[in-house]
Amino acid sequence: MKKILSALSALLIATASYAATPWQSIRQPVPGVSQSIGAFANGCIVGAEMLPLNATGYQVMRQDQRRYFGHPDLILFIQRLSNQVHHLHLGEVMIGDMGMAAGGRFSSGHASHQSGLDVDIWLQLPQTRWSEQMLLKPQPLDLVSADGKTVVARHWQPQIDSLIKLAAKDSDVTRIFVNPAIKQQLCADAGADRDWLRKVRPWFGHRAHMHVRLRCPAGSLQCQDQPAPPPGDGCGAELQSWFAPPKPGRGKPVKLEPPPLPAACQALLDKHLL
Repeated sequence: MKKILSALSALLIATASYAATPWQSIRQPVPGVSQSIGAFANGCIVGAEMLPLNATGYQVMRQDQRRYFGHPDLILFIQRLSNQVHHLHLGEVMIGDMGMAAGGRFSSGHASHQSGLDVDIWLQLPQTRWSEQMLLKPQPLDLVSADGKTVVARHWQPQIDSLIKLAAKDSDVTRIFVNPAIKQQLCADAGADRDWLRKVRPWFGHRAHMHVRLRCPAGSLQCQDQPAPPPGDGCGAELQSWFAPPKPGRGKPVKLEPPPLPAACQALLDKHLL
C-alpha cells in the first residue's frame, strides 16, 4: 500500500503541467563553485556546466529546449559512458533531458531533474549519427508491449542490456529508472553477474529511455541523497508487484502542490527575479 501511494504521488507530480516556472527564465548557469542543492525533485544548482553539444560518441536531442545543463559530475559521467559505448562499437548514445541552467522545477515533463544530477538516455543506439532535424524532433522507440508485461522482441537488442549495465556499474550512479517490463528483461538476460541490477529500479513510463541518477557530489553539502536501494537484484516479488492489477475502488487522484523550495534555492530565485 505504501509503495502504491508513493508511486501515485510521484506520478501525479511528474505528469502535472505547471505554468511556466521562473527557473525557465534563467538562461545561463549561476556563477560559483558547483553545488547541487536540495532534493532531486525539489532543488537547484549553482555552477552548472553545459554538456558539449558537438562530441564523438553521443548526440544531444531537442537542443532548442536548453535542458542540457548539469553538475560537472553528470557531464563527466555522460562523457565516460559514451566513451565506453564508443570503444565497444555499440552505437551512438542519445542524450535526452538533463536539467536547466540553474536547475529547478520544469513546467512539464519531469518532477525531478532539478539538482543537476539526472539525465534521460534513450534506449536505442543508432549506428549512424542523426541529422539536425532528427535531433530536433526525435522519434522514441517504444520497447514495451501494449499490455505492459513484456518488451517488444523485435525492438530489443543486446546492446540495450550492455548500455544499461555499463551505466549501472558506474560508481557515481545511484539509481536507474526503467519500465518494469524492461527491468524484467534485464533480470532474464543478466546471468551470474547480477550485483548491478540492484541500482535498476522499475518505474512507471520509461518505455523508451532510462533515467540515470547520480549520488550527491562530495562537495554539495546541501544536497539530499536518497536511501540506498534495497539489498538484492530486485528481480523477485518486488518486481512482480509492479505487474499486479490496480485494486478497485480507489478515489479520484488529488493533484499535489509542489513543496516549498529549499531556502538556498528560494534565495537564488529571489535574487534572479529582482
